[in-house]
Amino acid sequence: MRILVVDDERQITRVLRTSLQSCGYEVLVANNGMQAFDLFRNQSPDLIITDLGMPEMGGIELTRAIRRIAETPIIVLSVREQETMKINALDEGADDYVTKPFSMPELLARVRANLRKIDQTDPPPAQLTVGCLFIDSAARVVRVGEVEIHLTPKEFDLLLLFANNPNRVLAHKYLLRQIWGPAGEDQPEYLRVLIAQLRKKLDPADSSRFITSEPWVGYRLRSELTSS
Repeated sequence: MRILVVDDERQITRVLRTSLQSCGYEVLVANNGMQAFDLFRNQSPDLIITDLGMPEMGGIELTRAIRRIAETPIIVLSVREQETMKINALDEGADDYVTKPFSMPELLARVRANLRKIDQTDPPPAQLTVGCLFIDSAARVVRVGEVEIHLTPKEFDLLLLFANNPNRVLAHKYLLRQIWGPAGEDQPEYLRVLIAQLRKKLDPADSSRFITSEPWVGYRLRSELTSS
């Protein structure tokens, strides 16, 4: 599991990195919200631990930005004087909070509890319907309306990944890692070619009708489409 730690106090990030790594987690570190959001888009962490008061972009703004595109669990760190900020962060979509100074065993327990929410989610269904798009993952059948679409294995895997996350922006590096593994993260041209092929097969007349680009971030599968 990959955890993103965000805090402008380097002593805290060092302690959190050491403790989390000792528990077997991969740890990313950012010192402000702007840097954290860039890491989030490129590395797709499984959980975020963020301070609230930081320069450039604080924890509330970071939470708000992430919630526009993802449901990744977010734990906020707050001091007692930040009660209003903590409430605002929870209202914006944060999942949990820990008050500074915090107990490391308590924080680790909250990390485990929030990661269990991911593990306990229901497995993707064998058959998916997203708008006019039908996918049978067991039979590897794809139809747009009543028309069956023949895809290569990687085209199918990419479409299935989108279909399990409709209307959610999936970051370039996340897609590369899921389809080609870690070695593919630095090969963005692979993804551009595969997206272009998949778009053309789904709708030759309007190649971006199903999969839209989010500049500098990734791609999104639209769910509201009907057969043309």
